Amino acid sequence: MTETNVKSEITITDKAKNEILRIMQANNVPANYGLRVGVKGGGCSGLTYTLNFDENEKTGDSIIEKDNVKLFIDGKSLFYLMGTELDFSDGLNGRGFIFNNPNATKTCGCGESFGV
Repeated sequence: MTETNVKSEITITDKAKNEILRIMQANNVPANYGLRVGVKGGGCSGLTYTLNFDENEKTGDSIIEKDNVKLFIDGKSLFYLMGTELDFSDGLNGRGFIFNNPNATKTCGCGESFGV
């Protein structure tokens, strides 16, 4: 387990933090759970983002905390996510989490996959 600095790794906007807390409450996710943020192969640009709740960190995870929200990120995913801002949009163009990833050199039209 490695504690990481939010500013140097991944940042979470207040909108994203509030939405994570809302989802946890609406789905009775225990407060001690964290949001596992990851990257896996797939999508039209080569890589896709993954989000799911997890009770425990795993060996090698980095843990990023903001207020009452905890993110778990495995080392491989962190490589692709360094410097990313996790945001949330509920505007006219859709509702969902947005990864503002400076490492992405290409993205698909829907914004759910990226390439480096």
